[in-house]
Amino acid sequence: MRDVLDRLLTWWEAGESVAVGTVVATFQSAPRPPGAVMLVGPGLEAVGSVSGGCVEGAVYQLGEEILASGEPVLQRYGVSDESAFAVGLTCGGILDVFVEKVDRTTFPELGEVAADIAEGRPVAIATVVAHPDPARIGRRVIVRPDGQAGSVGSERADDAIVDDARGLLANGRTETLEYGPDGQRRGEGMRVFVSSYAPVPRLLVFGAIDFAAAVARLGSFLGYRVTVCDARAVFATASRFPFADEVIVDWPHRYLSGEAAAGRIDDRTVICVLTHDPKFDVPLLEVALRLPQVAYIGAMGSRRTHDDRLKRLREAGLSDAEVARLASPIGLDLGARTPEETAVSIAAEIIAQRWGGAGQRLSSAAGPIHH
Repeated sequence: MRDVLDRLLTWWEAGESVAVGTVVATFQSAPRPPGAVMLVGPGLEAVGSVSGGCVEGAVYQLGEEILASGEPVLQRYGVSDESAFAVGLTCGGILDVFVEKVDRTTFPELGEVAADIAEGRPVAIATVVAHPDPARIGRRVIVRPDGQAGSVGSERADDAIVDDARGLLANGRTETLEYGPDGQRRGEGMRVFVSSYAPVPRLLVFGAIDFAAAVARLGSFLGYRVTVCDARAVFATASRFPFADEVIVDWPHRYLSGEAAAGRIDDRTVICVLTHDPKFDVPLLEVALRLPQVAYIGAMGSRRTHDDRLKRLREAGLSDAEVARLASPIGLDLGARTPEETAVSIAAEIIAQRWGGAGQRLSSAAGPIHH
């Protein structure tokens, strides 16, 4: 919802009604992940996408109907048996899309939720998308680490959903959960879509070099909050890194230790060590490789630099398991030469590790495209 939130909030503040279609589950090779949103505005404007074009027309038509009726609907879209080009996904995937009417009456907490998202405060929206009792469909509870608002219709169900949603929120995960009609853990019949809005994941780039500028630019494009850090003030300047959210002048290992101690490193944090100078990168990697949670740690350098780095790290007392967390030399083998090409190879490795991709050409592989 982040992509369309500003537009949705503008209509909500004006007292208008909007049909909101949200992907709540995907199967097989679906083009958009759970949480993708499409709006049908009060003037029948279409904003956003739920499938990259495959079923937008059908969702738009359903949105028009729900603006008129006010009744939420959970609709499944997939490939027709007769024709892959019928209303459905030509890629072979299946989407469950929940379409609801949103306005000040149906979603009075939206303003506060939008403020949380804008300020980077963790918040999750848990919405009932299926239930034996139609009156419960569309009810929601807003979940924060230290509080909640709203109700899905019963205290027992609220307690179960809030507990599970906090776990998803802590990991930045968006999922559909299933319970019995009154929140029974082992039951079925009630489906609840939990959309988590955790702080934006971080990309920490160490080494204020030309390659770092390219990595920062691509990291920003991919949706990371980018920090560039270097101990050399003459190189670590905001003007050299216009795509970084912040540029820090500090010893890299000291900065990373401080961020970890402050709780600002999590299992979505990406660390790119581009210094390829042992006095910077070895102390830094000693800290990084011992972090309990981190998504990716990569270090730039030649094979000779890599071998020397491994020797120094083992001499510093790091175990084989800790050293094995390091991606070095950094990036996938794309034949990259320029800083921009190298940044693409680094980003490709980060994406592949995140989603379990093999990094090979899709044309030479079989099976699902989306892992």
